[in-house]
Amino acid sequence: MPSFLRPIQSRLPHVGTTIFTVMSALSQQHGAINLSQGFPDFDAPADLLALLNEATQAGHNQYAPMTGAPVLREAIAAKVQALYGATYDVAHEITVTAGATQALFTAVAAMVHPGDEVIVFTPVYDSYGPSIELQGGKVVYVDLTLPDYRPDWTKVKALITARTRMIIINSPHNPTGTVWTADDMAALEALVKDTDIVIVSDEVYEHMVFDQARHESVLRYPGLAERSFVVSSFGKTYHITGWKIAYCLAPRELMAEFRKAHQFIVFTVHAPSQYALAEFMKRPGWYEQLKALYQGKRDIFRQALAGSRFELLPCQGTYFQCVKYGAISNEGDRAFVERLTREHGVAAIPVSAFYPNGDDHGVIRFCFAKSAATLENALARLIKL
Repeated sequence: MPSFLRPIQSRLPHVGTTIFTVMSALSQQHGAINLSQGFPDFDAPADLLALLNEATQAGHNQYAPMTGAPVLREAIAAKVQALYGATYDVAHEITVTAGATQALFTAVAAMVHPGDEVIVFTPVYDSYGPSIELQGGKVVYVDLTLPDYRPDWTKVKALITARTRMIIINSPHNPTGTVWTADDMAALEALVKDTDIVIVSDEVYEHMVFDQARHESVLRYPGLAERSFVVSSFGKTYHITGWKIAYCLAPRELMAEFRKAHQFIVFTVHAPSQYALAEFMKRPGWYEQLKALYQGKRDIFRQALAGSRFELLPCQGTYFQCVKYGAISNEGDRAFVERLTREHGVAAIPVSAFYPNGDDHGVIRFCFAKSAATLENALARLIKL
């Protein structure tokens, strides 16, 4: 550190490198099959890639509007109307973002003041807490109940105070694969009625809900939608996580505050991607194909491990499968996934990384958003343990 600088007082003193980066690096170091970080190892639809090239050739290479290309916002409005019966104003209530993490951060930055409390559910996606703390907010954790990771609304109600400004929810849930029910949404709607609590609903896996279940978006519930920022991800939906493009929906008054922050955090998002996605979204049947694709991969993964010493936990959505490994080892989950990577050539994520105090329940998470060949090779190694 230069001698003229005083010692740095970190805004995030307990935060290090994310577990996803750590395990992906360890996987690469040992030549392991990477089932840790949540991204597909197969390509985006060829038609979408062709549309991206067409967009660049058509001259869409300068700044898009701060709020997003109008044609893409129109496509998003049409989508949520068709799927959820929700009407959002294209001009004032939809914003295209540089990935879902940016949308989540921006919603928190726009609404949370120092001293405000934000309730989140553990195991919790790792960006939520730091986003809150950077605004001077207080993170209030409530555990999802094992073994199926269900929300306990009695516990949530007990944590609501006069300082509660926000509740962040995530369904389908990363890392557990739990999907919230209509009863869950009704319970949340009742809890926040007649309060000034806002909701941030992380719905990036909205199209990965299995076994004929329905995704219970907050957009289906007027009492929630009127107070919610809803985030979804083109990266998850179209196998393009590297494009880092997503969107946020919110009522006009909330979106006005969101955009005040958005313009100074990122301003605008890669323009050619927006035009390509707007055109591709007109193609029918994609969401049904996506659901079938990932349910098929989930079923293959679960069937292969059913006869192994791993204990499968429920997986109702997302492209993640959580398992217990107690019949194989009594190691902590971090030690176990590191050894699994080094000695057996398969990388996973320890679920303790999703708890603020590192609570270790002997559960690890695999990502099955992989090609058939990748899954076959990984499963052949895992069933030998």
